[in-house]
Amino acid sequence: MTELQIETLLFDYSLLPQQLANAVSELNEDQLRWKAAPGVWSVTEVLSHLTDHHIVVGFRIRELLSGSTAVLPAFSQDPWVAASHANEGDASDILAFYEAYSAYNLQLLKRLHPEDWAKKGINFKGETVTLREIVWGFIKHVHVHLAQIERITSAYVVV
Repeated sequence: MTELQIETLLFDYSLLPQQLANAVSELNEDQLRWKAAPGVWSVTEVLSHLTDHHIVVGFRIRELLSGSTAVLPAFSQDPWVAASHANEGDASDILAFYEAYSAYNLQLLKRLHPEDWAKKGINFKGETVTLREIVWGFIKHVHVHLAQIERITSAYVVV
């Protein structure tokens, strides 16, 4: 990866906490916890999922950087959200952790050398992935869920 590509990736990564905060800044508690139907996520559950995913991605990054030959872990998103009673969480607490963890990971990513971004590991699907692909995939994943938050917010009905 070139220095410009690394800087762009780091910049895109650095924007994620603010993008999430902006997406929910105008929502009240009812809007944050509202579900369109049983079995679908609320905005709070989406935020919780993204935070869980961030933790897993942080672990994947560290495994890959360390040269571990272990298969990079998957996680069971729906059971994690359900078992943690995520919809009972406080969105501001979730976002605070997300922001702090993002800042911590960003400091790690900024210390990496260009050759580190090409380090490879095996994901849970058996595919070879690079550090760059893991981070870029995470950024894209957050954007998918930002669109989901928008859809939930647009569908909100006062009951």
